[in-house]
Amino acid sequence: MFKKRIESVDFLRGLTVALMILVNTPGTWNAVYSPLLHATWHGLTPTDLIFPFFLFIVGISIYFAYKRSENSKTTYKKITIRSLKLFGLGLFLNLFLPYIPFFNDFETLRFFGVLQRIGIVFFISAILYLNFNWKYLFGIALLILVSYWLFLGFVPLPNGTLPSFDRAPNNWANYIDLTILGKHMWQVDYDPEGVLSTLPAIVTCIYGILIGKLLDNHNAIKYLILAAVTFLVSGYIFNIWFPINKAIWSSSFVLVTSGWATLILAFIYYLKDIKGLKFGNIFKYVGMNAITIYFLSSFISKTMYLIKIGGQHTLHNFLYETIFVHSFLSANFSSLLYGLTAVFFYVGLGYIMFKKKIFIKV
Repeated sequence: MFKKRIESVDFLRGLTVALMILVNTPGTWNAVYSPLLHATWHGLTPTDLIFPFFLFIVGISIYFAYKRSENSKTTYKKITIRSLKLFGLGLFLNLFLPYIPFFNDFETLRFFGVLQRIGIVFFISAILYLNFNWKYLFGIALLILVSYWLFLGFVPLPNGTLPSFDRAPNNWANYIDLTILGKHMWQVDYDPEGVLSTLPAIVTCIYGILIGKLLDNHNAIKYLILAAVTFLVSGYIFNIWFPINKAIWSSSFVLVTSGWATLILAFIYYLKDIKGLKFGNIFKYVGMNAITIYFLSSFISKTMYLIKIGGQHTLHNFLYETIFVHSFLSANFSSLLYGLTAVFFYVGLGYIMFKKKIFIKV
């Protein structure tokens, strides 16, 4: 049993946040290297791994944060407050405007988003963890993944149309989002952080909880590798019937991304926690204020996109075109440099916060 923080988990959390910032902050969306973009629909790119990695790490954190907690009103209150804070911060990001009237039109306001999903997934996963042992959690996860596949793949829609996994009106995830959320979605036809797809996202977090339990074992590395292989093999086989898809958070997507997260964690765990190698502490510092840094990066980025300079350029475009665009650089590389600069800034902020012992818990 560990008496200190697991270095590999802090490292992976911070690295994930840094990668979130990188893929969310290109110089221009018209010039982005393909690995830094999400798959158009079915499929998997490196970028598609980032958000499930974060939810997976949330699960690990739940295990260690609540493994000695009492199943009490006080614990439930803390979980509820934190979940509401996360949801509220995400809703604020969607609502805020950096100019009068300072708030978006409510009629088209997007209700969900990354922070909202983290809040919902954290709440449900933490409650499940407090009430069920690992065997029940594993069973619940399996039940959700199989039920999600059967529902999306075989249950006809109310109008009798056969269901589809494609980006189409007869995709149950899209249909439910459009019915419930209407104009309050990311796109007119679907939302990658929508209602129904939150269910398999909870499984990603549950798998993180189960991996947290493995990390509490003195033979952790052996079990981590075994779990990673099991996730990956089952996920890629499941892909035959239920395509890997981040937009609807398909069951195969859950398994494959959990497999890669476990495998990468096992590699870092071996180097940092077993061999004691010292590297990448800067990401550890970011990980210790992960939500704060992610929120600030999203808030500042949105503000820069909306503030106009001279009536023609946004502040974002002005900085990008003035500093990063040059004839001797390709458009993709210039765009990447902008994103890397943003990452460098927020990683530096994480370092400063750590040195000044500023830890903001959300």
